[in-house]
Amino acid sequence: MEPTTFVLFGATGDLAKRKIYPALFNLFLDGKLPEAFSLIGLGRRELTDESFRANVERSLREFSRRQADDAAKVDEFLQAFGYNVLEIGRKEDYLKLLGRIEERENRLGLAPNRLFYLSVGPEFFETIAANIQESGLGSANGWKRLVIEKPFGNDLQTARELNRMLGKAFAEEEIFRIDHYLGKPMVQMLKVLQQTNPVIQAIWNNRNIANVQITAGETVGVEERAGYYDHVGAIRDMFQNHMLQLLMMTAIRTPHKSDAEQVRYKKKLVMEALEPLQKADVGASVVRGQYAAGTIKGNPVVGYTSEPGIAPDSMNDTFVAAKLTMDDSFWRGVPFYIRTGKRMKEKATRIVIEFKEPLKQSSGSQVEPNLLVIEMSPTDSIRLQLNTMDSRSKGEFKPVQIDIHSSGDELPEAYENLIRDALLGDSTFFAHWDEVEASWAWVQPILEAYEENIVPLHAYEAGSYGPAESDALLARDGYHWWFDAKPELDEAVAENKPLAHINQ
Repeated sequence: MEPTTFVLFGATGDLAKRKIYPALFNLFLDGKLPEAFSLIGLGRRELTDESFRANVERSLREFSRRQADDAAKVDEFLQAFGYNVLEIGRKEDYLKLLGRIEERENRLGLAPNRLFYLSVGPEFFETIAANIQESGLGSANGWKRLVIEKPFGNDLQTARELNRMLGKAFAEEEIFRIDHYLGKPMVQMLKVLQQTNPVIQAIWNNRNIANVQITAGETVGVEERAGYYDHVGAIRDMFQNHMLQLLMMTAIRTPHKSDAEQVRYKKKLVMEALEPLQKADVGASVVRGQYAAGTIKGNPVVGYTSEPGIAPDSMNDTFVAAKLTMDDSFWRGVPFYIRTGKRMKEKATRIVIEFKEPLKQSSGSQVEPNLLVIEMSPTDSIRLQLNTMDSRSKGEFKPVQIDIHSSGDELPEAYENLIRDALLGDSTFFAHWDEVEASWAWVQPILEAYEENIVPLHAYEAGSYGPAESDALLARDGYHWWFDAKPELDEAVAENKPLAHINQ
């Protein structure tokens, strides 16, 4: 890998401690960092290099997926870390930073390759990008890359304005927008599964698929994010980005060994194929919910409007379910059902693909359909559930499961995959501007309908699977959410069993 200076804005923040430093450490242990690598952390707090390294070491011991118990390895890793005080709006701080970076590059004879990671609020993006450009930090003879975290705007207009501002200092191919769901191993396996498995390729179309269900449920409530969350809700916090990205990754059909540009183009086609919603019709396809008091894992919890920092009359959404359809030759007639919510019965992220034309038992009763289940939480697996003849019951069928992919080893975390790709300049699993703009455009009528209170806000009990109207959304088409309200599910989750074993 090419020599790299990793410039981290927000180096004392929570994301850096919980995700970025542990990810870098695990990449280091796997030999996946550049040999000539340095990280300069930036923040307002006065810290020496030594005290900064001590803070990083504490984060490794607390949050790394692998223990930081080899003192020599930890020390070797930390030697790459340094710290500069930086006020985001103070131009002279950027010049001091440039001097420190250039001194090291010149001393070691390194190419001026610089990755700027903005682990700060989006309100600071414009100022930082402009100062990077004006100071000369980004005008080196090597490459420069900008990594930013969501939210990428608050609606279609603000997203376009943010992109316009960033475009003054960085080209689109230099901007890496992190959506950590795209870094999940099973999401990245989706692309490989479709490209390399001829059986899956053959059935990945509307002739064989009845519907697709994408679920991301959380058991936690608003927690300490009340000030932020009450202004964004589930529709902005999860649906517009994570959930639509999962839809794109499920629906795209890419050629073998496709590159980032091909994936970007195919994802754009998926968003363009989505049937748009009109504001007045949002209520027919979207269910909006807010959690009420209930019980999570046997413990009583308060409702959303009783949470600290939340107004008693808040109409903010903590749950959204939607039916989406595509005008596309591969997916026409196949509904995509998406739901996400807080204070749900289980913490789980999964994609379920339900296939058409289940067989009938000799008794005339219907056999449950074949399923492809991609689990991202609480386990990582891809399993195919198929019906086969039960030799002990003549003419009867029973479901069996085929393990397509399941790793017994601990998998890399999403941030490890994404930081590694950013260092390599591979933007395959990042959100490109075309996708961001198209997803905001599709969601915009929902935001407007919410604002005008056209869509009812349904209460749902904490510890449930969401409002009953979410079930009705599928029932109208003759379907149901898979793995809901089944005692076996609770047992499987408690014992950390794959969900594909359920219903057998």
